[in-house]
Amino acid sequence: MRVRDELRMNVNQQPHMASPYGQPQPGYQGYPQPGYGGGHVPSGYPAQYAPYNGPGSGYQQGPPQGMRGPPTSGAPPVSGAQSYSQFGQGETQNGPPPMGAPPQRPPVSQPYTPGAVNLSGPQPPYGQQFGAPPVSMQQMTNQMASMQVGSTAPSPAGPGYAPPSVSQATMSAPYTPASPPTFPPTSTAPSQPLPTEAVAPQSYYGAPPTAQQPFPNAAPPFSSTGPTQSQAPPPVSPQSFPQAPPVSQPPFSTAQVPPGPTQSYGGPLPPTQPSFPRPPLPTSQPSTFPAGPPPTSIPSQLPGVMQPQPPVSQPSPYHSGPPPNSTGFPPQVGAPPRPSLGGMQGPPPLASQGHPPLASQGHPPMASQGHPPMASQGPPMASQGHLPMAQANHVPSTQPGMPPGPINASLSGPPPQPGMQGYPPQQNGAFGQVRGPQPGYTGPYPGQPNYGAQPAAPAPAPSAPKRLDPDSIPSPIQVIEDDKANKGSEPFTTGVRGQAPPLVTTKFQVRDQGNASPRYIRCTAYNMPCNSDMAKQSQVPLAAVIKPLAPLPADESPPYLVDHGESGPIRCNRCKAYMCPYMQFIDGGRRFQCGFCSCVTEVPPHYFQHLDHTGKRVDCYDRPELSMGSYEFMATVDYCKNNKFPQPPGYIFLIDVSYNAVKSGMVGIVCQELKTLLDYLPRENPDVESNVRVGFVTYNKVLHFYNVKASLAQPQMMVVSDVADMFVPLLDGFLVNVSESRVVIESLLDQIPEMFADTRETETVFGPVIQAGLEALKAADCAGKLLVFHSSLPIAEAPGKLKNREDKKLVGTDKEKSLFQPQVSFYNTLAKECVAQGCCVDLFLFPNQYVDVATLGVVPTSTGGSIYKYTYFQAPSDQERFLNDLRRDVQKQMGFDAVMRVRTSTGIRATDFFGSFYMSNTTDVELAGLDCDKTVTVEFRHDDKLSEETGALMQCAVLYTSCSGQRRLRVHNMAVNCCSQLADLYRNCETDTIINFFAKYAYRSVLSGPTKNVRDSLVNQCAQILACYRKNCASPSSAGQLILPECMKLLPVYLNCVLKSDVLQPGADVSLDDRAYLRQLVSTMDVAESHVFFYPRLLPLQKLDVESMSVPVAVRDSEERLSRGGVYLLENGLNIFLWVGVNAQQELLQNIFGTPAFSQIDPNMTTLPALDNPFSKRLREIIESVRAQRSRYMKLMVVKQEDKLELIFKHFLVEDKSNNGGASYVDFLCHMHKEIRQLLS
Repeated sequence: MRVRDELRMNVNQQPHMASPYGQPQPGYQGYPQPGYGGGHVPSGYPAQYAPYNGPGSGYQQGPPQGMRGPPTSGAPPVSGAQSYSQFGQGETQNGPPPMGAPPQRPPVSQPYTPGAVNLSGPQPPYGQQFGAPPVSMQQMTNQMASMQVGSTAPSPAGPGYAPPSVSQATMSAPYTPASPPTFPPTSTAPSQPLPTEAVAPQSYYGAPPTAQQPFPNAAPPFSSTGPTQSQAPPPVSPQSFPQAPPVSQPPFSTAQVPPGPTQSYGGPLPPTQPSFPRPPLPTSQPSTFPAGPPPTSIPSQLPGVMQPQPPVSQPSPYHSGPPPNSTGFPPQVGAPPRPSLGGMQGPPPLASQGHPPLASQGHPPMASQGHPPMASQGPPMASQGHLPMAQANHVPSTQPGMPPGPINASLSGPPPQPGMQGYPPQQNGAFGQVRGPQPGYTGPYPGQPNYGAQPAAPAPAPSAPKRLDPDSIPSPIQVIEDDKANKGSEPFTTGVRGQAPPLVTTKFQVRDQGNASPRYIRCTAYNMPCNSDMAKQSQVPLAAVIKPLAPLPADESPPYLVDHGESGPIRCNRCKAYMCPYMQFIDGGRRFQCGFCSCVTEVPPHYFQHLDHTGKRVDCYDRPELSMGSYEFMATVDYCKNNKFPQPPGYIFLIDVSYNAVKSGMVGIVCQELKTLLDYLPRENPDVESNVRVGFVTYNKVLHFYNVKASLAQPQMMVVSDVADMFVPLLDGFLVNVSESRVVIESLLDQIPEMFADTRETETVFGPVIQAGLEALKAADCAGKLLVFHSSLPIAEAPGKLKNREDKKLVGTDKEKSLFQPQVSFYNTLAKECVAQGCCVDLFLFPNQYVDVATLGVVPTSTGGSIYKYTYFQAPSDQERFLNDLRRDVQKQMGFDAVMRVRTSTGIRATDFFGSFYMSNTTDVELAGLDCDKTVTVEFRHDDKLSEETGALMQCAVLYTSCSGQRRLRVHNMAVNCCSQLADLYRNCETDTIINFFAKYAYRSVLSGPTKNVRDSLVNQCAQILACYRKNCASPSSAGQLILPECMKLLPVYLNCVLKSDVLQPGADVSLDDRAYLRQLVSTMDVAESHVFFYPRLLPLQKLDVESMSVPVAVRDSEERLSRGGVYLLENGLNIFLWVGVNAQQELLQNIFGTPAFSQIDPNMTTLPALDNPFSKRLREIIESVRAQRSRYMKLMVVKQEDKLELIFKHFLVEDKSNNGGASYVDFLCHMHKEIRQLLS
């Protein structure tokens, strides 16, 4: 049934407006009228959404209809039943009420077309509105956009439109009870140099500096002030952070900001949040929308309160500009310009600008409309707690300028109807409040509301502000939970061609029955279009994310190893595909026809077997290569370099012993750890000792090689100072077997920290270090891995010398791409030599300032290596993370000297590849090293037609040397369906894989074009995908509906997370090194890692059940989902944050931290105390299990509500508007809808 496959949302029906568009009513500036609804808003809810920045003229004057007009009389008149058709389906009459007529209120029993949710939001910021101007909802939205509900009292000029006076703090300041110096608005707007004494800014990817410890070179890596290369560590002034020592320094924070009038989340939470209750909707009753009276009874939303604007004199720390002023209010003085969002002028006007959900638009709530819920459109969105999925794909439209109200809770109105009672509380523990402060919605942090701050004036229930209700739009959590429920219990069998696997977030068991497990290969589409025209029309990328050595859970068996002896694997004569389940045996079993190229090949006599009555070989199920999707072949000598079997690999440890490296404690930690770690080198069989040999080098401006031959009493050091012509001064005794030379190695590791303890050498080299390791592996004639521990920009005279080229002024310009490209070609050439030798490089960086990760990372990313970055490394707080990463890096299963080739059946071919590798031709992916975490993403294009009968086949073969020195071939096969109908394509896609592909594609594109163009092209491709569906697969419906295919309904929310990421849209505080690091990191991520990286997991720990083994259901990544009384755990694959609400229960705090007082929690802790209570034990188990799922160890950071670190934490609440100009989910959904409509028109 087609309906199940999509979600419909009414996004911009044009409701009728009473007065013609474009005639500003008298007195518009600032609505000097009495302020609908009384003007004040409780301080807790500042204006969340940046004022809408639509067309400057033409705001309709007057309260939006469907909410009450100016409070002239007591109860709102209830109009007689009026036929619903007066407003188109899903529209509300929103202009000023017709003269003399009381605001209309449709009767509750009105029919309501299922599913259309009006999302129309103000479009104009994008420069143009869709739909009929004269009667447009837009007008209504425009006109209301200006009426932001904010946490401020109306300004003297009328409720809220006068620009704040220069000295005045953001308008919400009047309610800031206590102003902690959290992040006042002075910090890093790009235009402002950071204060020089700033604590070195911490990128979130590194670790924040610890307290009281001077960082070596504390100049912020990007600060335009302050020494960039200062080598001697200046102490950091302890005052730089007024409230917390640097440890808690946000890994992001730029410079410390002087205290200012910040908005604190002060004040006890009003017990019932009378002002904007937002009742949770039932998870279980999909059809009911709480049937409260429609909001006609609500006084119109307060025009009076305007977005707090950044005080004019100080650009806000985390926001690049004040709310746009195109809405016709006077330009804000001195406000910095606002960056455009991916090509949109101004912030997206999206729904987040606040349009009421349908129900609150003065229509009767949906369920009560007398229509069955739209359950057929998709599974109920239960976890959303609100609009069930049925409606889920129908996004209600909302009126601009109002924060989300309850779907139709009429705040001050009549008591909620029965439909509202008894819903399980929405995950948000704090629904009463209006949509929580969106970080950055209004620019200045100080202006941010705070969760429940006491209302300044009781403000008799001002109108429920309305905006597109976040619970009515597709929820990632809902989709994840539904998938777990539907697909988590049964094993996933791979025998059926073209069947989409469970999501990466679902725990499931795989049974290999002829196609590779989704742990090895995930496709963007399991139904490929039959021809290229259809592929072009849909724009759905056709790609596979392949993780050839993926680790498997304990209950799944690793691929079988097949040994065909000296004759080697059986292959097709023409295309060289390996024997697999898609080969068809003919002629009684004497020949086989290739499934890829259809060529017929003789079966070698030793491999012959009779066929059964169905044409299958009788030994089919005894041979993995005939019945399984994944297996390995032993390779013969023909598959080896120079036709000889390889030597076991070598691991060489190259340790920077310059001043910074020694002083940070890195050198001592590495040497101490290696003593035990060398017992854990990779091996095939845990009972046998590893064959891997090891060698050691230390370096600063010169290199020191060590002879650790077993026969020596003491290690010998040889210094090579001619770094321009690198050679290895010894052959025998450099690479040794650990067990034979253990005593000498331990003696060396004890001596290194002492030898260099008093070094004054600050300069380092880098190119010669890699050359040295490469030469050593060449001399030993083996492949291997170099583990380089490096601390600073290599400025010493030597090949590969670099200069500091960090220039923040290039960010956002056409020259920005140069910052991601290597500064010199030396490393590209070196990388090519490393790949030829099978020399993989893993780089551990410990920078205190700019080190040019874009250039230093060239060799690791070209050789299949990894980069680890510990900014401002401080032993006490960062040692645990570094050592865990190092242990895993050394122990993990690796293949060396690998070559991968992807073969496909006739009709498609692999055309593009993404990941950490080198390609010397168009087909072979060469990897000096391939570990169990690395993925290679392959894009396919048509070169002919495909047929629905045969489907499309792909075979990924990886030839590699195992850590025991065996040459092997690992083969993964995958068959997908082909379709001639677009609807079938859209029915079988996997959004998480599409996003993984888009992110890699975009992150590679920043090397060749401005980030704005990259963002625009992503938005455009996504719009084309959805427009094609709308045009060709959805049943006809009003243009105001946004219709999303069921399996892609999360494409907008996830795509928005990619667009807002630090690589594509950085805040002023994100260093270039961090961006280069993340760019390289994402290029090798698998789908599970990219999913949690872009949409972090947020777990409400106050709901943790210590009895059960399950983890609490996650909540959506939005500030409004956080309850002041809760404790939440957020993880994104690189960090774990523990956010503690200011009103968290004493018992909860006692169980977790061992103290009942919020004020006594130490924000600098990086490990939780091991307390003897069930909650503490269970929480620590959860943290360990979360860490075990990720390839990098995540450092724990405790974030107290209202503390400085909270700003970093909020950066990961990706459904909210971000400080760097990124749109909120609601806004972006409206923007996508506008783009789709433009394409369709």
